[in-house]
Amino acid sequence: MIDFVNTLDREAGTDALATPHQLAAWLVERRLLQAAGAPASKAELQRAIRLREALRALMLANNGGAADEHALDELEWTARWGDLGVHFAADGSVSLKPGADGLPGALAQLLVPVANAIGEGSWQRVKACRASDCRWAFYDRSRNRSCVWCEMAVCGNRTKVRAYRQRAPRERR
Repeated sequence: MIDFVNTLDREAGTDALATPHQLAAWLVERRLLQAAGAPASKAELQRAIRLREALRALMLANNGGAADEHALDELEWTARWGDLGVHFAADGSVSLKPGADGLPGALAQLLVPVANAIGEGSWQRVKACRASDCRWAFYDRSRNRSCVWCEMAVCGNRTKVRAYRQRAPRERR
């Protein structure tokens, strides 16, 4: 799910999901979609991008950003579209699996790790970088869950330099 959000690299100006073909290829590469299936449509591409940005918004909210009330609606819609459901096995295990085939099922499958992370309490560690020119998704591994940038050496440093320059007297500039 983090990889899915990071298909858009704002800093590099690249989008691995720029076309329906690229979306299908990305999903096939991760074994979420069968290669023999029908190619993604432009409408499905837009649906995937809305899901990606909804996940990014929720990750940003985990990092102190404003809550996006529509983000959860987008996840809910995707889960329903892909017929994501709970499945019980004879061995006593429980799993979440999409009932739909094709792209709806593939996008719903991306929500399984989100649901698992929420259930186990690790979702709050999944964040999007606070740097407005980055927004890269990452997992906060710090003991106190205090990471705010994807990389301190890059985004953290840029943010601190900008803040310093705004505070510094004009003659130092």
